[in-house]
Amino acid sequence: MAAFETLDESERPRHRPFLIGVSGGTASGKVTRPLLCSTVCAKIMELLGQNKVDHRQRKVAIISQDSFYRVLTPDQKAKALKGQYNFDHPDAFDNDLMYKTLKDIVEGRVVEVPTYDFVTHSRLEDRITLYPADVVLFEGILVFYPQKVRDMFHMKLFVDTDSDVRLSRRVLRDVNRGRDLEQILTQYTTFVKPAFEEFCLPVSMITIKYVYMHTKPQSQFTIWPSPFLP
Repeated sequence: MAAFETLDESERPRHRPFLIGVSGGTASGKVTRPLLCSTVCAKIMELLGQNKVDHRQRKVAIISQDSFYRVLTPDQKAKALKGQYNFDHPDAFDNDLMYKTLKDIVEGRVVEVPTYDFVTHSRLEDRITLYPADVVLFEGILVFYPQKVRDMFHMKLFVDTDSDVRLSRRVLRDVNRGRDLEQILTQYTTFVKPAFEEFCLPVSMITIKYVYMHTKPQSQFTIWPSPFLP
């Protein structure tokens, strides 16, 4: 025991988690948001009995790609407030910070995850401390797009939800954030839908192992092997 205590922190054995990537279109039900009563990640937490456990003692943790949006310049923020900035493009994310954070997580380190304010479109000073867990769920629209991030996942899930359902959820969510309907719909048709078809769906379909069907009612899910992989 004494010999173990003399080890440098970097030399101590670390707990390496099982990393699951969860992707899908906007408002598909990957992770809990206001107005969504049940999601894939929340359901996994519930089934594993982790939904009511203190975050420092959880064996399953959830991280969102949204936490890694880049810090915007004043011009970019002005566009964002008008609904004219593309948050669904791969370049909208700080992929280097995202990769470094995931690498530290996989290596069993305690990490500080950024927090993002969707009303002001800015990264906050506050950070969320994530402690080593047995399973880590990393969700987002483009979690499979950067190859160096995609290659880190032990399992990949895609949440398949009807596009009309996703749009209606997004409208309700963004109205709740204080945005007007015209801006929401313009942003969806200009950026969100084209980015899903160009960046999210093609990469997900050739890399995922399982498809997760999010059906009605929201508490029901169906999962099956991806038809695009052997």
